[in-house]
Amino acid sequence: DARFGVVIDIRLLRSDPDSVKAGIARRGEETASLDRVIELDSRQRGLAEERDRVRGEVNAISREVGGLHRDGRAEEAAELQEKSRTLGEREEALAAEADGLAAEITEILLRVPNIPSPDCPDGTNEADNVITRYEQWDEDAYGEHQRVPHWEIGEQLGLLDVERGTKLSGSMFVMYTGMGATLCRALIQYGLDRNADAYREMRPPTLVKTATMVSTGHLPKFADDAYHLERDDLWAIPTAEVPLTSFCRDEVLDEADLPMKLMAHTSCFRREAGSAGRDTRGLLRVHEFDKVELLAYATEQQAPEVHADILARAEGAITDLGLSYRVLDLCAGDLGGSSARTFDLEVYAPGVDQWLEVSSVSWFSDYQARRANVRYRPAEGKGTQVVNTLNGSGLAVPRVWAAVVETHRRPDGTIAIPEVLQRYMRGATHIG
Repeated sequence: DARFGVVIDIRLLRSDPDSVKAGIARRGEETASLDRVIELDSRQRGLAEERDRVRGEVNAISREVGGLHRDGRAEEAAELQEKSRTLGEREEALAAEADGLAAEITEILLRVPNIPSPDCPDGTNEADNVITRYEQWDEDAYGEHQRVPHWEIGEQLGLLDVERGTKLSGSMFVMYTGMGATLCRALIQYGLDRNADAYREMRPPTLVKTATMVSTGHLPKFADDAYHLERDDLWAIPTAEVPLTSFCRDEVLDEADLPMKLMAHTSCFRREAGSAGRDTRGLLRVHEFDKVELLAYATEQQAPEVHADILARAEGAITDLGLSYRVLDLCAGDLGGSSARTFDLEVYAPGVDQWLEVSSVSWFSDYQARRANVRYRPAEGKGTQVVNTLNGSGLAVPRVWAAVVETHRRPDGTIAIPEVLQRYMRGATHIG
């Protein structure tokens, strides 16, 4: 689709290529492809100008031919018509060549990541991420009864059946059972209810078209990590971010309707193609999981406040569950491909003695909205502008489930249910 060519603002690449290349280089990405785009764009624009010139000449001849016929000068008209046919063939050839270059530009730009925000820390990988703060964290506050991994607790109390989940669907699929399943559902409803004051609840499809995946940047670059139903050419969503980002695809919004805040609970599917060698026990890394996602369309001026709001809401959910967590400011080299700035929340799970990422709160500038062609009409001024998109996990179940079960395990082996969840657990105060 030709509209996907406007991934990185081509006007910025034309006017200030050095800044674009410097931004991409901060990610540790090569910039030779951008030089190629600049070259192709120059050629494509030249061809388009020549095509338009020839088209204008054809139109002028058509008008002249009409006049000659009216004057009864058919022989002269025939000569001009032959010239027009030749020029028409030239116009078609120029158009085809220009379209071919445009398609090549699109294919390259679809794989170019977003330009990091100037506020994003420098760095090459996750080791360079900046830990901005720890919350509710005391390394010495955990007893031996909390140092049991959640998969052992789950088996002891009948909350988690990894073996049968694997039997049904294969490795890295799990089955929640009994009160474990109830806890899973409780976390989802808790995640929705605490954000219903400002975010409109949606329930989007779980299977989406290729264009919907392209809009967020999940395709083509991350195709290996997604589940594709080839028979129907549909993709299982890796996050509700995907359909929510395309909710207003190819539409023009009014500035008065921004920021537009949406939330959705969906199942999410990820192949975890790069998980070889990583710890995949229990709920640490799974192919299917439930998540409450928060997403907003905003103007560039509204984006910082919306970003802070999503982060505060994600933190609030973890705080009220009584979990320890830390906030990371991701460096340029560890950003997701579509993100300009991301803060990660990691909860501490004492049973596995690990910090587990439970939310990535990201600002995508206009990168995704250019791919999705979502624009808004400014209240003052002419024309339209591209919106900014932002999102974050309001609550992602598996790792939060694991941290709750490990953190709130009591010396007698039972689990205290956080007070904020009890209303969703049929009034139960503990699991045991």
